Amino acid sequence: QVQLVESGGGLVQPGGSLRLSCAASGGISSSNAMGWYRQAPGKQREFVAATLSGGGTNYRDSVKGRFTISRDNAKNTVYLQMNSLKPEDTAVYYCNVAKGPIVYWGKGTQVTVPS
Repeated sequence: QVQLVESGGGLVQPGGSLRLSCAASGGISSSNAMGWYRQAPGKQREFVAATLSGGGTNYRDSVKGRFTISRDNAKNTVYLQMNSLKPEDTAVYYCNVAKGPIVYWGKGTQVTVPS
């Protein structure tokens, strides 16, 4: 069974940095695309970044140049380095992985950037 466990969230001042981690288990390999989404209070969940099965990456426009997604295939772990954080980055951040037709989600980790 696929399991995703996120960590690394917290409270950080504007302009600060955090690194989120997501450890995957249950038959996940480098061929499975993995990514990060976020959901702010009262808003829909939105795409943040993804690392694709071919090795490419993709980002939402508002985080380009500030966030970096990376992956350690030996550890089946994906990271999200977040720099220059802004109050509008406050949200619960979720990791996901696509295995065949199914997308699995972690439980999320809270990131708070006070205004």
